[in-house]
Amino acid sequence: MIKTPLTVAGAEKLRNELHRLKTVERPSVIAAIAEARSHGDLSENAEYDAAKERQGFVEGRIKEIEGKISSAQIIDPKLLDADGRCVFGATVELEDMDTGQTVTYQIVGDDEADLKENKISISSPIARALIGKFAGDIAEVQAPGGVREYEIIDVRYV
Repeated sequence: MIKTPLTVAGAEKLRNELHRLKTVERPSVIAAIAEARSHGDLSENAEYDAAKERQGFVEGRIKEIEGKISSAQIIDPKLLDADGRCVFGATVELEDMDTGQTVTYQIVGDDEADLKENKISISSPIARALIGKFAGDIAEVQAPGGVREYEIIDVRYV
């Protein structure tokens, strides 16, 4: 089985979602199905159809999360001995060589990537360009608009 990297925070977020699905969503859907059944004829019952569809989504999501957790390799960036290199879980401060603008990203697993939270996937072009580099190095990223260069200002393991 292929292990997929996941940060401690990402694993906790998945566990919380799984708990909510099993303890809140699943019972709610079961109650909605029971309520819809009490209305009689199921062949023309839109509430029943909607509840069954919701049940399928909830059960599918539960299976998906359980699979992700079981195949996860949970990595705590604080425990890594990376000697200042960019590695999975590291928080990296970059400066765009063209604009001088600085940005900070954390390199995370595919499932926890969220650009709004400045978390980029380990499989993204920018993360692949950063892996193995040190503060002071220049990373060349092949972007859709051409090659962009970033100087690595700082690497932290938070």
